[in-house]
Amino acid sequence: MTDFSDRQRGEEAKFAFDEENAFKLAARRNRLLGQWAAGKMNLTPEETDSYATAVVQADFEEAGDADVVRKVLGDLTAAGHDTTEADVRAALEDCEAEARRQLIGNG
Repeated sequence: MTDFSDRQRGEEAKFAFDEENAFKLAARRNRLLGQWAAGKMNLTPEETDSYATAVVQADFEEAGDADVVRKVLGDLTAAGHDTTEADVRAALEDCEAEARRQLIGNG
């Protein structure tokens, strides 16, 4: 009985660890995407930090990446940039790779 309980606790701990890392990766990726978009909009450093935080918060609206892409694409379009959804999704992928690299480097 002890072996089963130990195994169950180990699996629960691994699940929690994986979920926490996935959350950290998504938050860092979204922050990097916000910084990328802020650079295109020529925001000040203070505005960039605030905007990156807003992009991270946008990810809590619905499951998946659609909410983040929609926010960034809408903001870039409103700022007069000729940006497509494909451009934003490509930047999102680049930001995810960078976020993964940063997290591995810090781990």
